[in-house]
Amino acid sequence: MGSPGPAPLAGRWRRLFAGILDILIVGLITSPFSSTVAERMPDGAYEVVHASNGVAVAIVWFLYYWLLTAFWRGQTVGKKLFGLRVVRDPTQEPVSPGQAAVREAVYGIFSVVCCLGLVDVAWILFDGKKQALHDKAASTIVVDA
Repeated sequence: MGSPGPAPLAGRWRRLFAGILDILIVGLITSPFSSTVAERMPDGAYEVVHASNGVAVAIVWFLYYWLLTAFWRGQTVGKKLFGLRVVRDPTQEPVSPGQAAVREAVYGIFSVVCCLGLVDVAWILFDGKKQALHDKAASTIVVDA
């Protein structure tokens, strides 16, 4: 019997829903680093102030995506639940920790720069390999697990 061959590319919708789940998980994990405070102004009015420790949030966010992608078969919790994994392009071998770091760093940078996060994620709609820009930067693809 021969080898089963390469895994098919992940579906765009499953990838979207896995990503949304991961964002919710990271939001839950980082919520202790954020707070909302009502502050009384000199004129007697109240102003709602949202405060967060952006550095702590960024570190937790990066570690969540990087550690799971690099050391948990290329899967975050969302990818695991939706049957997806990140692999090297074109060999479909497991990603290296360095590749995972590049992938997540590019994703993080694009996410905080105006409009680039949307362009990055929307790229999978038009790309033949269904790669986001952060996948292209790290030479990775997302396949069925």
